[in-house]
Amino acid sequence: MNKADLIDSVSKVVCTGTESKAAVNKVFEMMQKALRDGEKIVIQGFGSLNVVMRKSKPARNPRTGEPVMIPPRRRVKFKMAKDLL
Repeated sequence: MNKADLIDSVSKVVCTGTESKAAVNKVFEMMQKALRDGEKIVIQGFGSLNVVMRKSKPARNPRTGEPVMIPPRRRVKFKMAKDLL
């Protein structure tokens, strides 16, 4: 299922296509804002999303073979609910 399929499913149940598209886009926009602010998102029966920091680590440049350090990064971690599958 992709975003367009989700919008179609919502429009069949609740409202018109343009209203469902706006609603789905707003939900994703609010989720992005919450994750950027470092908040945890919990959706009962689906799972939770939270931001974790990745440590910096050594690596090699594939072209030159010279060692480089990969800087620390933020990433989104998903933990599914027990009832999901």
